[in-house]
Amino acid sequence: MHEEFSVCGLEDFGALRFRGADAVRFLQGQLSSDVSHLAAERSLLGGYHSPQGRTIALLRLVHLGANEVLAILPRELAAPVAQRLAKFVLRSKVTITDESAQWRIAGLICEGSAGLAPGATPLPSSSGMQRRFGERIVVCVGEHPPRWLELCAHVQPRRPNGPEPGVANGLELCPRASSPMPAAAPASRERWRELDVRAGLPQVYAATSEQFVAQMLNLDAIGAIAFDKGCYTGQEVIARAHYRGRVKRRLQRFLCRGPLALAPGDSGSLPDGRSFTVVEAARLADGRCEFLAVTPLADAQPESPGTEAASTLEAQPLPLPYPLPE
Repeated sequence: MHEEFSVCGLEDFGALRFRGADAVRFLQGQLSSDVSHLAAERSLLGGYHSPQGRTIALLRLVHLGANEVLAILPRELAAPVAQRLAKFVLRSKVTITDESAQWRIAGLICEGSAGLAPGATPLPSSSGMQRRFGERIVVCVGEHPPRWLELCAHVQPRRPNGPEPGVANGLELCPRASSPMPAAAPASRERWRELDVRAGLPQVYAATSEQFVAQMLNLDAIGAIAFDKGCYTGQEVIARAHYRGRVKRRLQRFLCRGPLALAPGDSGSLPDGRSFTVVEAARLADGRCEFLAVTPLADAQPESPGTEAASTLEAQPLPLPYPLPE
């Protein structure tokens, strides 16, 4: 079986670093996932929410070492989220630093139509699993197709008389040849967005921060909410939505039949009158757009007449790892 790989830069993503004896305990009280399950072989998705249960940011947590956690999120949210979390540190033994400039973040994709052969690479094969190869950390974030986040800390060049070849801004990147990473062709950032959309994986950007209660983004269906853990910010609202009533608006996937440009935060109407707000969108090679949007469920009452542009939209299935609650 032959595997083909591609790699794309995710320069629009940043990183927050949490250090200290209370780092995990602090995050456990702030995020909706059970951070106690974070381990050297396992990363987690966690939502950071307002007291009203609305999602401020979605973080990919990565274990760096004892009492050290790296959180990956859109770079535009890194500083605001760090500042907001810092208000709750109080006497906890934890420091929060924005290390977006110190980490190279990329996405690796197995493009082969047959998928990844068992044992073909030493890369982690199950979603959420992570492995470390020297200074490089690799996290599996999808299985259909297989894909991974590559995290590599910039290191200072060893030569004192100026940067070496391949060094940018005085910082040297981890070379791919120094680890068991497969050879990969360049891919566009849009390709990574397309796979996020098709997998039903939401993202929260500045344009959509605090717009949606956690379940509207299907965080309960992608393992980013633990209902059996202790209290965290926004827990009361999120738990009430889970135990007492059906969530009437959910993240759903759509495909445009014709050319249409959409971006997170854009809104419109479906042909049946339901309104939608875009969460993530990918421009396809043929000019069409595939996107995730929060909209009332199909049996909800229409809110307004559909528009001509929206009549070109068609719903697509979501391959979620966990079923949506009834």
